[in-house]
Amino acid sequence: MGDSRSMVSTSNPPIRVAILDDHAVMLDGYRLRLEATPDLRVVATAYYGEELAALLKNHHIDVLILDVIVPTAPDNPNPYPILQHIPEIVERYPNTAIVVITMHAESGLIRGVMRAGASGYVFKDDRQTLSQLAEGLRAVTRGDWYLSPLARTQLNKRPAPQDETFTPRQLAALSLCAAYPDKSAAELASKLFITPSTFRNLLHQTYARLNVSSRAGAVAEARRRGLITPEPS
Repeated sequence: MGDSRSMVSTSNPPIRVAILDDHAVMLDGYRLRLEATPDLRVVATAYYGEELAALLKNHHIDVLILDVIVPTAPDNPNPYPILQHIPEIVERYPNTAIVVITMHAESGLIRGVMRAGASGYVFKDDRQTLSQLAEGLRAVTRGDWYLSPLARTQLNKRPAPQDETFTPRQLAALSLCAAYPDKSAAELASKLFITPSTFRNLLHQTYARLNVSSRAGAVAEARRRGLITPEPS
């Protein structure tokens, strides 16, 4: 049998891949896997969540690989609110498929990410699924899912009744509170393009469901339930 790379058709333009991950070792590993494949090309990388907007604007990207827990900015180590931004990316860049590759296996987080519009969820310690990275990225450009077996199992489980009641908008609001704990309701509302009163209403709805009375309490309880991005370890 000849070189497997020769079996991949290169008649079409290469699939352009961008990566958001704050671990240099992971970025290098993705590059090594993908650059050995002629129909896949890494065109951009980023370490911080707030670099993502410029990355998407400045490059034509077919597949975006991201971790769910990357720092927001050099001066803000809080996790970037991925659950808020995935729907925005899907809406603004409908031809870009999103694949999450992470260590976090919380069922609520997996469901939230996939419901937000991601096309894949793979665990970093799932060597077998990661060994199929190139084919997985090709699959999501065709409209398929690319999932670790455990992620698929978690998606098939029925969520706890108390966690079924959260809307994507409510989870986005909680994610913003986690990423920007010192910003006012008005500042966070502007990121969702809603009024401050609407943002406060979203938070108050989550307080009732989480049985808490503050933003900090809501973020802590949502993280405990695996509904939003975990706290950095």
